[in-house]
Amino acid sequence: MRRLIESLLVAACVIVAWGLLNFSLISCGKYTEQIVRYQVFPEEIHLKAESVPLDTAVLFRYPYRVKVREGLAIVMDLHHTDHYFHAFTYPEWKHLVSFGKRGEGPEDMLLAETFQFNSLDSLWTLDPNKRQITRWRLSPEACSAERVEEIALDEQLVRTLDFYMTDTGFIVPSYLGIYRYHLLNFQGKILRSEGHIPTENTSPDISRPALAQAWRSFMDYHPQNDLLVMVTQLGEVLEFMHLGDSTHTVLYGPHGEPEFRAVQNEAIPTGIRGFSDVQLTDNYMYAVFHGRTFKEIQAAYQKGEKPEGGGRFIYVFDLAGNPVRKYILDRSICGIDVDELTHTITATDVNSNEPLIQFKM
Repeated sequence: MRRLIESLLVAACVIVAWGLLNFSLISCGKYTEQIVRYQVFPEEIHLKAESVPLDTAVLFRYPYRVKVREGLAIVMDLHHTDHYFHAFTYPEWKHLVSFGKRGEGPEDMLLAETFQFNSLDSLWTLDPNKRQITRWRLSPEACSAERVEEIALDEQLVRTLDFYMTDTGFIVPSYLGIYRYHLLNFQGKILRSEGHIPTENTSPDISRPALAQAWRSFMDYHPQNDLLVMVTQLGEVLEFMHLGDSTHTVLYGPHGEPEFRAVQNEAIPTGIRGFSDVQLTDNYMYAVFHGRTFKEIQAAYQKGEKPEGGGRFIYVFDLAGNPVRKYILDRSICGIDVDELTHTITATDVNSNEPLIQFKM
C-alpha cells in the first residue's frame, strides 16, 4: 500500500475546475509543474493607435523591437541596410545615433536577434550567427554608441535566439529539445541546464531538435521575483518559471501547443503564429499575440497579397499566471514596451510607413 501511495504521489495529476481555468498538477521532488488551460479573458478592451512623429534621419525597413528607458528609446530594425539599432531621445524621438553595423567585418553584426538594457548607458545585443553577446556604452550627450565588450557563447549551444542578463550571467533558451533553458556565466559558458519542453505530444517519432524548433519561445525575466516567462512563437502556450523554488506553471490557450510537421530535424509549422514579444512588469506580463493560421498566410501569398505582419492582440496575465485582460488593437504590431506609470504601450508596426505607434491603456 505504501509503495502504491508513493507511486501515485510521484505521478499525480489533479484536475480542478476553477472559474474559467482548468488545472493539473504534477510534482516530482523539488520540481512542480502546474498545467493551466484558459479559454477567455475576464476583460476585453479596444485600443486605438497614435502614430509617433519620427526624426526622418532614419528610414526604417522592418522595425521589430522597441525598448524605452528614462529619456532614451532603442529601436531594432531587422532589415535596415546599414545598422540594426537606432537610439532616440524620449519622448521627443530625436535621432541620436545608429549602431550595430550590418556586415562581415570584425566589429560588424551578421544578424541582430534581440537586445536588452543593462543600465541607462549600457545595452546588450545578441548576434546568433556570430554566437556573440555584445555590450555597448551609450552616450546621449555625445550621440555615440561604443562597442566595449564581446562575449562568445558556449560551443555547445545551438544558434541562440534569445537571452536575458542576470546577476550571475545569462539565461538562454535550449534548442536541442533536452532542456528548456541554460544558465550561463559572464564568460558565456554553460553553468547548468534546466527544465523540459512541456509538450503533451508523446510520439517517439518526433526528433527532439524539431520539437525544440517548434517550441521556439520569446522570454523575459523579473529579477526581484526570480521569475522567467516564455511564450511560444507557434501555438498559444505561456510558461511561468520561478527559478528559486523550481515551480513551473504552463498555460495552454484555446489554440494549444505548437502544431508542426517534422521533416528529419526540421519543424514545418502547420498551425498558427502565436506570440512575438513578451514583457514582465512588477505586476503583470504582457504578450503580443497573432493567432493567424499558416493556411491563411499561404492563401494570401497565393493570391499575390502580402499578409499582415504582427498581431492585433496584447494578452495580460498577473504574475501567478491568471488571465487579466485582452487588448484588441486597431493596428498590427510585433514588439512592445509597456510603461505602467504613464499607461503607455509603445509598439512597432512593420506594415506601415509610420512604424512606431503608441496606445494609451
